[in-house]
Amino acid sequence: MSKAPFIHIPESWRISDDKVTDPRQYARRREIIKGLGLATASSMLGLASNEAHAATAGFPTKLNKKYMPPKGAKPTDYKYITGYNNFYEFTTDKYEVRFRANLGWKTEPWTLEVGGEVEKPLKLDVNKLVKEIGIEQRVYRFRCVEAWSMIIPWDGFQLNKLIAKAKPTSKAKFVKFTTFAEEKTAMGFKAYPNYDWPYTEGLRMDEAMHDLTFLATGIYGKPIPNQNGAPIRLVVPWKYGFKCIKSIVRIDFTETQPKTLWNTAGPEEYGFYSNVNPEVDHPRWSQARERAIGTGGFVERIPTLKFNGYEKEVAHLYKGMDLRKFF
Repeated sequence: MSKAPFIHIPESWRISDDKVTDPRQYARRREIIKGLGLATASSMLGLASNEAHAATAGFPTKLNKKYMPPKGAKPTDYKYITGYNNFYEFTTDKYEVRFRANLGWKTEPWTLEVGGEVEKPLKLDVNKLVKEIGIEQRVYRFRCVEAWSMIIPWDGFQLNKLIAKAKPTSKAKFVKFTTFAEEKTAMGFKAYPNYDWPYTEGLRMDEAMHDLTFLATGIYGKPIPNQNGAPIRLVVPWKYGFKCIKSIVRIDFTETQPKTLWNTAGPEEYGFYSNVNPEVDHPRWSQARERAIGTGGFVERIPTLKFNGYEKEVAHLYKGMDLRKFF
């Protein structure tokens, strides 16, 4: 007997690539804007009953008011954050991933290994790591290379806190991140065989050590859903979203620049650095403006800021570099 095809009837709020209808503003968002704690009112988040989570330790979290969106900017509705995103390991469809990532894929317990040029290799249970380090909430801008953006309340901790535990040697110049590779549950591995799986990403050491660089285990004060990269993912707010690798299983410190999936697949389109830059277009997308998801009516297209609005904090990392060449 043949297996029934996977069928999903889209929700009424499903959006096209050029238009976004505005959802009701949750009370949760008003709390963020006022700078209040985000860990309460979880019943307002509208989480689908079939969504799985991991890294359930560390909640509720406290909002770090140092990391807030600019005045007047509102966090994106939870159902857009969790219902419109890329995760090619499962599908290229930004909507279907919410369902495909929750068809039996288990992300708890989860082990994270740290190795390479370090004095102290680590093999860590993510929940135990969270309990040891502790997590907080930060509201960051998020910018996809496809010219759309969100404002997301992430829960997690600075990457440099984990780096300190591993004690990198003087040979460590870069950091390589590797995601999971489970072909039985993630159909994208077989559906898109031309990609160099598993997904890998990398940062220069000074980028990884920056206080903005974050390992997220939650969104909106709740454990991060599978489709958003459970149980632990990278968040580098001044870079395009594909640099923010999901569902990390290994972190390695290297002496040379590591190969990364998208840079290997299309080096003329996806640079190793991939800092948000409105002056350097992608071959398929202008980067001068972006679609702000969830802004109401016909989606608002707003000017893109250099380094995604974090120029003051990170521009010094690239002093003297030609950002058109090292894009």
